[in-house]
Amino acid sequence: MLFVISPNTIQTIFETARVEEVIGDFVTLKKRGANYLGLCPFHNEKTPSFSVSPSKGIYKCFGCGKAGNVVGFVMEHEHYSYPEALKYLAKRYSIEIEEEEVTPEMQQQIDEKESLLSLNSFVTKYFIQNLKENDEGKSIGLSYLKERGYRDSTIEKFEIGYAIDNWEDYSKHSISNGFKKEILVKTGLSIEKDDKLLDRFRGRVIFPIHNLTGRVIGFGGRILSSDKSKAKYLNSPESDIYNKSKVLYGIYHARNAIVKQNNCFLVEGYTDVISLHQADIQNVVASSGTSLTVDQIKLISRYTQNITILFDGDPAGIKASFRGIDLILEQGLNVKIVLFPEGEDPDSYVRNHTTSETELFINDSAVDFIKFKTGLLKEETEGDPAARSQLIKDIILTISKIPDGISRSVYIKECSVLLEVREQTLMNELNKLLRLKFRKKNTPYADAPIPDIIDNAPKQIEIDPLDVSFLENDLSRLLMQFGNVEMNVKDEEGNEHKILISDFIIDDLENDGLTPDDNFFRLIINEFKESKKNNSVLTTSNFTNNTDAELSAKSIELLATPYELSNNWERNKIFVKKEEDDLFNLALSSLMSYKSRLISKKLKNITEQMRNNPDDAEIFLLQQEFFELKKLANLIDGELNRPFNY
Repeated sequence: MLFVISPNTIQTIFETARVEEVIGDFVTLKKRGANYLGLCPFHNEKTPSFSVSPSKGIYKCFGCGKAGNVVGFVMEHEHYSYPEALKYLAKRYSIEIEEEEVTPEMQQQIDEKESLLSLNSFVTKYFIQNLKENDEGKSIGLSYLKERGYRDSTIEKFEIGYAIDNWEDYSKHSISNGFKKEILVKTGLSIEKDDKLLDRFRGRVIFPIHNLTGRVIGFGGRILSSDKSKAKYLNSPESDIYNKSKVLYGIYHARNAIVKQNNCFLVEGYTDVISLHQADIQNVVASSGTSLTVDQIKLISRYTQNITILFDGDPAGIKASFRGIDLILEQGLNVKIVLFPEGEDPDSYVRNHTTSETELFINDSAVDFIKFKTGLLKEETEGDPAARSQLIKDIILTISKIPDGISRSVYIKECSVLLEVREQTLMNELNKLLRLKFRKKNTPYADAPIPDIIDNAPKQIEIDPLDVSFLENDLSRLLMQFGNVEMNVKDEEGNEHKILISDFIIDDLENDGLTPDDNFFRLIINEFKESKKNNSVLTTSNFTNNTDAELSAKSIELLATPYELSNNWERNKIFVKKEEDDLFNLALSSLMSYKSRLISKKLKNITEQMRNNPDDAEIFLLQQEFFELKKLANLIDGELNRPFNY
């Protein structure tokens, strides 16, 4: 028997969840007037075009066009289904979920991705149980963690567990609890061999890998035996829910601290992250043993533009990381490097020092990439002009990766002092690289075959000058945004009375016998008429949070705006008139423009009928109708202070 979330719970979730808070968990937002602005998480951009409107409960990127409400954002960002997104928000805001039985018509198969996540959650709990209750888990796994000084609260926070050294332990346990064999294989937890399921992780301490919402998407396992034939660390293979190049270990626990500190510490391994967190240094993540990728850097850039890489004292590992530094610079982020003493890494250092000592060491040791790279390589090139020349070229190549011209100039100046080379010489070398990069980007290959000339010129777009869709969209927006706002109007005798915007627009259209062409506009009108009949009040959220996905998407598209009036106008005693300050004239102007365009369409149709009609009597009647409509059109356009355009 299946159950779905009740409508009352869904309504409570929409009413409680604040779009700026939820999106703020994933994106660094800055207040701009009544809205918030940030870098879009759905495409790569340098200038913020991602707008969040708390008053309307919506977001929209004016760069890539992605838009939606608070549930839609969680679905889009985390690739959740609608129920998953609702449950995530309910958990975040401590809302108790009421469920009701699914009817046969509503019943659907559980999403495969949800099955993978559910299995990972189940196995995580089993690993934790092994660590705490199983003799092998306690004597080997828990002992190892306690030797490293991990407190129970730290172990629980990161959900660390233990996989029994048995070929079929958790695979059999999962199957016996209703999980399908193919799901175990797809997550990578189990390996299918000779019709048997074998555990991938055996005799290892298990470190679950969480996504941004805290759900387990993969695992890392550390072996504790001295068997040299086995890898020290073993990670989950990639799956539909786990892509190691797009994941950072610890990001779920670190994201708020990264925003608060405006800096992200990047380390190499799981234990580095855990030990620093235990010392209350929480703005730290790990690349989990993989080379740093562009996607991982973009993930960090959602929360800060500053990265500090914490290296251990291994020279070979440091040189291998130079490519990662270049990638960070290419993405426009600032990077500093901290080199720990020889034989130390972040994990060992923080376990042997206090939190304040560790923080002081990091702050005092952090240097920008120029000083770090120069200092590291300068010693190796001492007395070797050719090697020194290559060092300078390598550093200039790194500087050329920086997209910002001013930053490049600053680093060239610093490099000139450190390397004792004229600034102009370095700038000339930099310009050579930039010109070469530009040519490669913009010059076609010389030996490329010359294609046949094909006329691919785009066809000229035909625009209907009598199209009313944009006017119907504007009236729909006015109804959704201001429909329940009262305004003052005067009757024919000059008496002033109040009327709702929705009543004013809908009554005026019905009095003139006008039926909108657009389905969406008709739907909005019907919603307000139904609301009036039921004595209920419609707000923008009734449309933006509607369960009809198409209606919700169109509503958000019409209500979202890239423009926000700055507060500086009022600070300087300059008061700019807003839409809500003159709603009567706004509604009247929109209605009159709409009617004028409809009359123009009607006049065009009459003209075509007269041209093709041989019957003089019918032509006479059409002429009478034409002149009556033209008089009406002139009156309307007189109200609008513009000449009639048909």
